[in-house]
Amino acid sequence: MAYLEISGLSKAYGEGRQRTEVLDDINLAVEEGEFVAIVGFSGAGKTTLISAIAGLAKPDSGTISVAGKPIDGPGPDRGVVFQSYSLMPWLSVAGNVGLAVDAVLKDRTRGEREAITRRYIDMVGLSHAIDRRPAELSGGMRQRVAVARALAAQPDILLLDEPLSALDALTRAKLQDELAEISASEKKTIILITNDVDEAILLADRIVPLDPGPKATLGPSFKVDLPRPRDRGEMNHDDAFIRLRAEVTQYLMDAGAARGGDVESGIVLPDIVPITRTAKLPEAYVKAAQSPIENRYVEFYEVRKVYPTPKGPLTVVDGFDLKMNKGEFITLIGHSGCGKSTVLSMVAGLNPISSGGIVLDGKEVSGAGPDRAVVFQAPSLMPWLTARENVALGVDRVYPDASPAERKDVVEYYLHRVGLGDAMHKKAAELSNGMKQRVGIARAFSLSPKLLLLDEPFGMLDSLTRWELQDVLMDVWARTNVTAVCVTHDVDEAILLADRVVMMSNGPNAKIGNIMEVDLPRPRSRKALLAHPDYYAYREELLDFLEAYEGGANPAPELLEQIRQKRAGRGGSARIVAAAE
Repeated sequence: MAYLEISGLSKAYGEGRQRTEVLDDINLAVEEGEFVAIVGFSGAGKTTLISAIAGLAKPDSGTISVAGKPIDGPGPDRGVVFQSYSLMPWLSVAGNVGLAVDAVLKDRTRGEREAITRRYIDMVGLSHAIDRRPAELSGGMRQRVAVARALAAQPDILLLDEPLSALDALTRAKLQDELAEISASEKKTIILITNDVDEAILLADRIVPLDPGPKATLGPSFKVDLPRPRDRGEMNHDDAFIRLRAEVTQYLMDAGAARGGDVESGIVLPDIVPITRTAKLPEAYVKAAQSPIENRYVEFYEVRKVYPTPKGPLTVVDGFDLKMNKGEFITLIGHSGCGKSTVLSMVAGLNPISSGGIVLDGKEVSGAGPDRAVVFQAPSLMPWLTARENVALGVDRVYPDASPAERKDVVEYYLHRVGLGDAMHKKAAELSNGMKQRVGIARAFSLSPKLLLLDEPFGMLDSLTRWELQDVLMDVWARTNVTAVCVTHDVDEAILLADRVVMMSNGPNAKIGNIMEVDLPRPRSRKALLAHPDYYAYREELLDFLEAYEGGANPAPELLEQIRQKRAGRGGSARIVAAAE
């Protein structure tokens, strides 16, 4: 008999016409000491499932048993770590962990409880912060407290509900490694809810997809037959990892595609010219619009950004030097604080340049303008306006000479292209985060900008929704070939989108550490990339680069060259571009 067994579990919320069927006939058997990762789309019912196992949500039908005994509400045999930390703000790290220990392990002596509290605080690397309160901790440190608190209660089963999804990529990677070590040392039965396939493969013994709802069901199990400990960089050499990653990813992509989506409209884009390219502008704009420039369409000349501080000037970006051709797509990647978004805000004209210069189509950037469209992490829509009205705001301004019918066609063409043909008349407040970001993408492309700027546009979305929108972005971009710069922390996103990946060194005084030319065929899709023989060589180079700069390190040029040559020896069609000095 399995240690944890779920049989025929179903759960719905609401009544009558408002009733939503969330889970339907969920069946899962987990062995003692097994680490199972459940992956699925946002809204599929993953949190409802983990809440049911924890005893926090009562199923409408079906049973859940642990060690052969049906559960009836929460119990100390199941510890839970949620995405939000839920710490007591007035208690220290020791106080928050000790609170759980005192509540669950009442039969232990005070000294034993204090020793247990200290042991798990040490295990998650918070000994130095044991007396700090949550307000004094980073997001990653707070999540470490939540993990220590759950472990210190010494449950038989550890339930992890997307515990790392709100963290930046570097902090997330560190905590993934810590969870792997804890799993190896504690030998507990663990259920991890995640939307990150790489996280699931890195940590789990088995991966089980949760198919999209309503009436979400579990898909087939994928056994993770990879030796431990697992190294996220070295796994890119492993044929078993590559095969498993492709199988799980393909299954999830197929499940997502089955949900459908309206992307065809029959609307023909009208032949109209935006304000940045009309003859009714100041002479400088007219000259820029008529410029035949193809090469060096965008130029960054020794761009620097210095901020005054009480301790003196702080140089965030120090000599960013890059030339882009017309129609080129560049991605910027690097650790938090390396100045990626600062570079983007300067070329957008939203942040003044301290020294150096940026030239777009022969005209120096000196402020914000309609020739540059920006898609931020949060789309900044007017919540009381519909999706269509939000896009129309910009279109009406940049196409003043177009007829109302032509402007309407521009707006609706791009809304259909991003899959919002059926939702364009919904107010922004009624849209999901993914749908709002689709509006932001449609709005940016509809302006027909000379330069498209994307600042971690999918950073707030789960990885599966991100895949969908990356494909949407690539589809629309392929029809326009607009020159684009995208800031990202996602290695796969950087490769999927880019002609060149610009990797930045750590800040302060950040500059370009390496430029990797992505010689993969277009049009691109995630499915095609997973099948390309060079894809994992590119991926390994980016992961090795980020590891070399981890923790503020300043790697020697010889190490960076070694990383580049590693790919040169592995990738069949890979081409290396020397590091920019």
